[in-house]
Amino acid sequence: MANVTDAAFRQMFAKYGKPDVMYAEFVSADGLLRADEKGKAALMRDLAFTEAERPLVAQFFTSHPDAMEHAAALALKLGFDGIDINMGCPDKAVERQCAGAALMKAHSLAAELIAAAKRGARSDEGGIPVSIKTRLGFNKDELEEWLPVLLEAKPAAIILHARTRKEMSKVPARWERVARAVEIRNALGSETLIIGNGDVTSLDDAHAKAAATAADGVMVGRGTFGKPWFFSDQPEPTIEERLRIAVEHTELFEKLLGDLKSFAQMKKHFKAYCEGFPGAKELRARLMETETAAEVRAIVEDFLMERT
Repeated sequence: MANVTDAAFRQMFAKYGKPDVMYAEFVSADGLLRADEKGKAALMRDLAFTEAERPLVAQFFTSHPDAMEHAAALALKLGFDGIDINMGCPDKAVERQCAGAALMKAHSLAAELIAAAKRGARSDEGGIPVSIKTRLGFNKDELEEWLPVLLEAKPAAIILHARTRKEMSKVPARWERVARAVEIRNALGSETLIIGNGDVTSLDDAHAKAAATAADGVMVGRGTFGKPWFFSDQPEPTIEERLRIAVEHTELFEKLLGDLKSFAQMKKHFKAYCEGFPGAKELRARLMETETAAEVRAIVEDFLMERT
């Protein structure tokens, strides 16, 4: 997720509850190929990672096969464990480039991009897999037409957000359509993995959804906000532990990305860390006014002291 699954976010999960696979923020493949040196350097920072975060998949968006091939080759060189092509992002700036969700209306181009990514991802040792992140359709559910196009291109996996682009996240995810995607895949004799996505609230919920749909896996997005322990089998942290993890996350963000990204990006995490306990609303309001990790630490320490 853009401005969410950055290096600080991923390292917190690597420490407190590592999932089977993590995905990096999506990056403009066009920028990696065509931006000036300063622009490329900033994008390369988004592609920096540590061994603790692996297996890690790089995600790219573009409508240009040459840029996709270049980005895939770069990801292979950098040591990523896989490449994902974003074909579901509803951001209008991305769609104007005929990238992201707009590719659901450009089937031939979508297939070309998958082929280009595969070319870039090849190596003498076999290379790394290419997956797709997409939705049920653009304005309406077009799974029956859209999914076979993707399956014919033979990606390693398709991550299916069980809503249309038009629906955004305004309606419940329709996991019965993930089950239907599995049926379509099986009927076509494809070996592509089907991974469901949307409205996953806990690890138990993820397992239940996978079992109910026969999906090969589950991707979790918004459900992980403010919960680096989401994938852990350990007991939920106490309020104090949760807030100290929030401070740790903030300090790591500032250390790794403070010169590159706005501190405001941390505030979406504050909303998630501060919920479900007495005084959470007031604490959250105070944290939303902060500009530095030091301010966050001071406010949290004051809050915890008042609780004792």
